[in-house]
Amino acid sequence: MILDSFLNRRTVLTAGSALMFGAALSLWELRAQTSGGKLPIGTIGAGQIGSTIGGLWVENGHKVLFSSRHPEELKDLVSGLGSLAQAGTVDQAIAFGDVVLLTVPYGALPQIGREYATQLNGKIVLDTCNADASNGAVADEVEANGIGVTSQKYLPGTRLVRAFNTMNYKIFASEANRPDPKLAVPIAGDDQDAVRIAAALVRDAGFDPVVVGKLADAKLFQRGRPGYGQQVSAAELKQRLSLPQ
Repeated sequence: MILDSFLNRRTVLTAGSALMFGAALSLWELRAQTSGGKLPIGTIGAGQIGSTIGGLWVENGHKVLFSSRHPEELKDLVSGLGSLAQAGTVDQAIAFGDVVLLTVPYGALPQIGREYATQLNGKIVLDTCNADASNGAVADEVEANGIGVTSQKYLPGTRLVRAFNTMNYKIFASEANRPDPKLAVPIAGDDQDAVRIAAALVRDAGFDPVVVGKLADAKLFQRGRPGYGQQVSAAELKQRLSLPQ
């Protein structure tokens, strides 16, 4: 009887733990459900890509906090976007967002990773940054190891997804929400839930997400690779990258 009681208690505890674990995994879904399917998003950087993609999310109904080291300079941006947009510091943007859009010069990633390691830990981060020769040794790492793996090295603890890095902001602005077939946006990440959220946000911005694979596969659409700069549909992009349709 004592053993039966112990086993029953252990079963209840195990079930409870499983429910708690499941709740943790789906926290973003619960928040999205209570806010009409929309998630708060913070941006680190509010330049051409950050303001364009963030603006498209605002138009779709997401609350977005745009940040820079000089948030007072973002007054015109947020006033033009309406009540769902606000400006603040990087710390405020990270705290505000269930998702963080990272859109800064690639050479800044090591510093961001050091300065905001605690705040970014466990956050879903969409990394739009591209490396070039001006980034020196970091660019050499990207060429040797791939940009997804390199970004994760400098942003440890984040649930990183590569996204919105393959085209000029003017293309994103003009091609968003075009009639089908939508413009394809390749994404890649190691965390399946983070990739799923990123894909939903790509759709909310008015594009068609194409999951290329893990972060190691993000090199297929980094600068200079076959998936970079492709203004094509999802079917065409999958064909060019030899992905299953």
